[in-house]
Amino acid sequence: MSFITEFHCHTIYSKDSLVHPSDLVVACRRKGIGRVFISDHNTIKGALEAQKLAPDLVIIGEEIMTTQGEILAAFVTEEIPAGLTPKEAIARLREQGAFISISHPFDFMRSGHWDEAGLLEILPQIDAIETFNARCLLPRMNRQAAGFAARHGIPSTVGSDAHTLWELGRATLTLPNFNSASELRAVIRQGVPNLRSTGIHARLASRYAVLSKNLWKKS
Repeated sequence: MSFITEFHCHTIYSKDSLVHPSDLVVACRRKGIGRVFISDHNTIKGALEAQKLAPDLVIIGEEIMTTQGEILAAFVTEEIPAGLTPKEAIARLREQGAFISISHPFDFMRSGHWDEAGLLEILPQIDAIETFNARCLLPRMNRQAAGFAARHGIPSTVGSDAHTLWELGRATLTLPNFNSASELRAVIRQGVPNLRSTGIHARLASRYAVLSKNLWKKS
């Protein structure tokens, strides 16, 4: 059995998304997504809420902002705070057996991007590189990530980086069945990608979410 797998998406627990966990679960079912990694910014609250509704579907993830760039983790059992050094964040993730990828590493338009020297320093401690992120505005950003992964022989993940429901499933891997981080490591290179970019309107939707939440706080 194989599953269409969404590696990267967000809920209302991220500051730039308005998606409720329950609605995300419904949307995944409708779109035929068999596994979804909910990876909110610096929190696992949304993933925990969604997993209670659909334990067969939802894998707990987290997108963690370190002092150098963002880390994309899956099968997280204990939330990792923002602001740690990459080595400290990775050490904590490895202690809990998480699967560790690096999100949109060369997207210089985001604060969570990496430089190549920083990536090389942590390379032996991570499991994969996100080589296609649907929200990258310039194709060369993803090409640079794919080239880096190929040169260093590290597996690839891809992700929609969905902050809205319509983005879900735009960048997925179809993978053999897996139920743990170790099983994911064993099958990750077998992934069959399905890739579509989203364009700038997805970023605008996130800006709207941020502004809406700020207005709610003031009201």
